[in-house]
Amino acid sequence: MTRNKYYCIFFLLYSILSFSQNIPINKKSLVGNGIAEFIPQGFDKKKTPSLILQSEPVNNTSLPENWRLVPEFTLTADKVSASLVLEDNVSLYGGGEVTGPLLRNDQSIKLWNTDTGAYSVENGKRLYQTHPWVMGVRADGTAFGILFDSTWKAELITNSDKIIYNSEGTLFRVYVIDRDSPQAVMKGLAELIGTIKMPARWTLGYHQCRFSYDSEERVLQIADTFRLKKIPCDVIWMDIDYMDGYRVFTFDKKRFPDPKSLNDKLHQKGFKAVYMIDPGVKVDENYHIYQSGSKNDIWVKNPDGTEYHGKVWPGDCTFPDFTMPQTRLWWADLYKDFLHTGIDGVWNDMNEPAINDNELPENLRLGTMPYDTPHRGGDNLPAGSHLLYHNAYGRLMVEASYNGIINANPNKRPFLLTRANLLGGQRYAATWTGDNYASWEHLKLSVPMSLTLGLSGQPFNGPDIGGFLGNTSGDLWANWLGFGAFMPFARGHACAGTNNKEPWAYGEDIERSSRIALERRYRILPYLYTLFYNSHKTGLPVMAPVFFADSKDLKLRAEEQVFLLGKDLLVIPSFAKDPALPSGIWEEFSLVDGDLEDTYQAKIKIRGGSILPVGKIIQNTTENSFDPLTLIVCLDENGKALGELYIDEGDNWNFENGEFSLIEFTAQKKGKKVFVEVGNKKGNMNTDTIIRNIHVQVIMNNKVYNGSGTLKDIIKVKL
Repeated sequence: MTRNKYYCIFFLLYSILSFSQNIPINKKSLVGNGIAEFIPQGFDKKKTPSLILQSEPVNNTSLPENWRLVPEFTLTADKVSASLVLEDNVSLYGGGEVTGPLLRNDQSIKLWNTDTGAYSVENGKRLYQTHPWVMGVRADGTAFGILFDSTWKAELITNSDKIIYNSEGTLFRVYVIDRDSPQAVMKGLAELIGTIKMPARWTLGYHQCRFSYDSEERVLQIADTFRLKKIPCDVIWMDIDYMDGYRVFTFDKKRFPDPKSLNDKLHQKGFKAVYMIDPGVKVDENYHIYQSGSKNDIWVKNPDGTEYHGKVWPGDCTFPDFTMPQTRLWWADLYKDFLHTGIDGVWNDMNEPAINDNELPENLRLGTMPYDTPHRGGDNLPAGSHLLYHNAYGRLMVEASYNGIINANPNKRPFLLTRANLLGGQRYAATWTGDNYASWEHLKLSVPMSLTLGLSGQPFNGPDIGGFLGNTSGDLWANWLGFGAFMPFARGHACAGTNNKEPWAYGEDIERSSRIALERRYRILPYLYTLFYNSHKTGLPVMAPVFFADSKDLKLRAEEQVFLLGKDLLVIPSFAKDPALPSGIWEEFSLVDGDLEDTYQAKIKIRGGSILPVGKIIQNTTENSFDPLTLIVCLDENGKALGELYIDEGDNWNFENGEFSLIEFTAQKKGKKVFVEVGNKKGNMNTDTIIRNIHVQVIMNNKVYNGSGTLKDIIKVKL
């Protein structure tokens, strides 16, 4: 055969494989206010089940004829794509857990959950989670969002003129939200994927972790040092070294011989305890978890029907097939005895799932199960390959873990942290941004990473403060904690082999700065808890980009150094250089003695027209921070301000039956006085014994004017 004939055959095959076929849309309908569903012809829910939506949408009305945002579906070489052409100038955001800029125009990511220490895999193009979601904000401040309802391995490309989702699987549905603001779009996303459960109040305190605190004695030493040095903290974490040979649901008999006693002692000191559980179960015929899983036939199998084994911390491991309902029930039941030792929260890690396959040739390493590994499914989940279920593995695991935690302690709100997840998985677990590095680059990156997760439906998130991998200097630690103390999830963490990274580990000066930063966090807990309640109800992020202050202000669109907490508190980290700030009245204020002079602390500003409820300095959330309650008031240009405070019992479900108090505060300037009083009040909770005294601080033109009273008073503040 001649060379020309080879070329002809090659180009013929290339043309066949690269031929793109447009797929017509079979169904277009509105499934909510400004929410459209698009179903391509040939879509089969049995091939691409939804693990993202909280429930199946109900078709309400036909799509209006003037609806502009219509995706296009194409089939190329048996792979399905969906795209959305963009008109005019649109600022793009989202994609979930991503590295790089907050503004996602002309970016691309791989959606294939991956263990990626220091975000090193493919230069940070793929991380631990999958969020096939993009939000666009137009020049006029209106916004839209597009959700690709698929878990298949994929690529998400956000070009300025087109959003493209390339899937390696079968046809899927697309949802488009079109509303008048970014906030309204976020509420629309919550209508589709749900919101976070209301967290327990203690989870918003400061968390201290290390891989690993290697004995009960070391854990108690850490706890005692926090209390001795009067540095606020609520939670101490146990990484994998508490286990017996890294066997999940076990305890090392020498180093952690009595977990019930350890947890009781921590509780007496005002701490909660969180313990790690991984999905990999050691292959050991004498290990009761392996015996039980084998007896119940819940392990992932190879295509030939034998157990799939992959190496993780204990060596050879089997893995629960969480696509099977009986597996999720079995896994949930394991938590009962585990949590009855007094454990307060659970950490699911390595659940991409991550596999150590470094013994294989580099071109064969996947870092996870082979793509063709079968999952058996059940109920509404079909049998399918790992290529379909890999991105949902962590999501299914945390659903099972969440159910197990709540079954074990039905009267308490579960706390669960996960490394791997899928869009919609915020219904079950909080998250952190994975194994970052102790560097200025990752310090700065932590802000847009957390902002983007919030813009992708996961408000309860944060980084490893100080950096997990590598040694951390005192300067880096204090700068990071100075703004990290204002992030939704605040945890310091360190890897084995790195230096100590507790707040006192860097000498007296850094210890003092750390104390200031954490005292500031604990003072704003009443406001932060109120924000989480609003997020639980609406889906709005707790930590928001500054363009949320004015979505029409184009200069704010790319700002990623500073951030908002709610809509009323502006946080400017000490590293920020010439940040774009929202216009209007924003007054800087102090929360703790010395915070304005400490160069490590973030500057904080209150928005004109708002009232910020803050508490007193406490060492942990078992203490009453509401007596006295301080109302920080910043008037708008009309001399008025408004704020609210949410209170409940903190760690149970009674608020769902009305046992809460949502208090509105109003302020109005009349002449040389400001009058502050309670406005509307909702809920049945009696707060008289919780809030007995109120201090008011009116911030105006860099001056503070004080007043005091009770909830029953109209408090007058002289200017």
